[in-house]
Amino acid sequence: MSEHILLTIDGPRATITLNNPAVHNRLAPADIKAFIAHLDTIETATDVRLLVVTGAGEKTFCAGFDLGSLKPGAASGNADGSDGKRYGFEVLCDRLEASRVPTIGALNGSVYGGGTDLALACDFRIGIRGMRAFLPAGRLGLHYYPSGLRRFTERLGPGVAKRFLLLAEEFDDAELHRIGYVDWLVDRSAFAAKVDGLAATIGGLAPLSLTGMKASINDIACAVFDEDVIRQRIRTCAMSDDLVEGIAAVNDKRKPVFRGR
Repeated sequence: MSEHILLTIDGPRATITLNNPAVHNRLAPADIKAFIAHLDTIETATDVRLLVVTGAGEKTFCAGFDLGSLKPGAASGNADGSDGKRYGFEVLCDRLEASRVPTIGALNGSVYGGGTDLALACDFRIGIRGMRAFLPAGRLGLHYYPSGLRRFTERLGPGVAKRFLLLAEEFDDAELHRIGYVDWLVDRSAFAAKVDGLAATIGGLAPLSLTGMKASINDIACAVFDEDVIRQRIRTCAMSDDLVEGIAAVNDKRKPVFRGR
């Protein structure tokens, strides 16, 4: 397991930290494999209700894929592992987007290259004042991979996606907030408290409801949703102990204690 990708679990909160600030937290193949393994762990850890993804240091959240590992003909960095699974930056971002639990991108610094898509794969993004973002695919001769193009277009709109990809424009913190790339922009002194507060909010909500609605929103956004599947998620919540607890808590004027069942 890569020492550069750290997983910690504290109650309902899991945190994955990109821990290689000397190279701006860029991801080599071994790092990507470790990150995906941590996502596997979170997926089966039923007590985990949310994931925070952040970086070490104060300069950069993530500088994307290690271009020194990139070979012509494998522009997305994907490869087959000895265990028969697919690994690569594209696979990683897709897995993060599809994570069972809500995800917070705690962007501790600037975001470059594929790191811009890694952040977009999170459900929420908290940015820090002074950060910048830049995607140089057009300057390198790369055609971005399909799911990354979808995320940029779906979340930011085709106009902003073209600014990132066709102009290789560098965005400052204020513009990142204006275009909706970051949901919140805070001073570094307030950053940890904002992340902790948002995590506490998510951790206190009904997990079956959140995981079901997250999956349904993602399906609708990708225009691949099945209404019957969504209605089954609705039925699961309607028959859950969590709904009974939520209604009881409202009637009793107290904070609910959800069990995820």
